[in-house]
Amino acid sequence: MDNAESLAGWAALLADRTRAAFCLALLDGRAWTVGELAKHAGVAISTASEHADRLVAGGLLAQRKQGRHRYLQLAGPEVAALIETVAAAGAPGPPRPVVSLSAAHRRRNLAFARTCYDHLAGFVGVALADGLIANGLVSRSHGLAVTPRGVTWLGFNAISWDKSGKRPVLRECLDWTERRSHLAGSVGAAICAHAFDAGWIVRIGSGRAVKVTDVGARALEDQLGVVIGPGRDSPGAAPAAPAVARRR
Repeated sequence: MDNAESLAGWAALLADRTRAAFCLALLDGRAWTVGELAKHAGVAISTASEHADRLVAGGLLAQRKQGRHRYLQLAGPEVAALIETVAAAGAPGPPRPVVSLSAAHRRRNLAFARTCYDHLAGFVGVALADGLIANGLVSRSHGLAVTPRGVTWLGFNAISWDKSGKRPVLRECLDWTERRSHLAGSVGAAICAHAFDAGWIVRIGSGRAVKVTDVGARALEDQLGVVIGPGRDSPGAAPAAPAVARRR
C-alpha cells in the first residue's frame, strides 16, 4: 500500500462522526467497552461494534477480551498524538455555543485541565510546560529536552520515565483549547502519572477532565512558581489564568 492510499484509508476512518467520537473519548487513556462507547456516541451497540471493528482493523484502536466484554483503547501514544493534532487543526474559530449549563461546565472543565491520553493538557497542562521551561528544567535550545536540572527535579519527586526509546522522551503536543503546546512523550506521561499518584490532580467524574487539588496547587507554586487560579477547586467556575510567577 502506497502512502497516498494509506493516508486516504486513515482519513476515511476518522471521517465518520461516530468513529471520531470513539477516538476522542479514548483520549482519556483508559479502556472502554463497546457498550460504553455506544452510549457515549448515542448509537446502538450493534452499530458501535461495527465501527469498533473498522477502527481496530485500521490500526487506530487495540482491543482485548475479558469474559463477555471486549475493551478498546487507542493503539498507542502515536495514535493519541494524531487524534489530538487533528482535533486541534479541525477546530478553527470560536467553539459552538452550548445549550445547557451542564454542557458549559463540561466544556470549561475540559479547557481548564484534562488528560490527553497519558499526559496533562488544557490550561494547566500548558502552564506546567511553561513552568518547566521557565525554570530551566526543560530546554528548547537544541530541540525539546530535559536538562540536568530537570533530571534532578524529576528525581526529587521520584518520577521515573520510560527510557526504552520506544517513544520520544519529550514531545510538544498542540493543545486544541489553548492553541499552544503542552508536553507529551515519556516524561510528560510520567509527570501526569505522578500528579495522580501524589494527589496533585483528581478526575472529575468519569471523563477526561481533572481538577487541581490544594496539594497540587501548592506543589506547582512551590516547585515551579506556577500559580493556578481559584477555579482549581470549583469545576463550574471560570478559572483564573495560571502563570509562571517566578523562577525557583
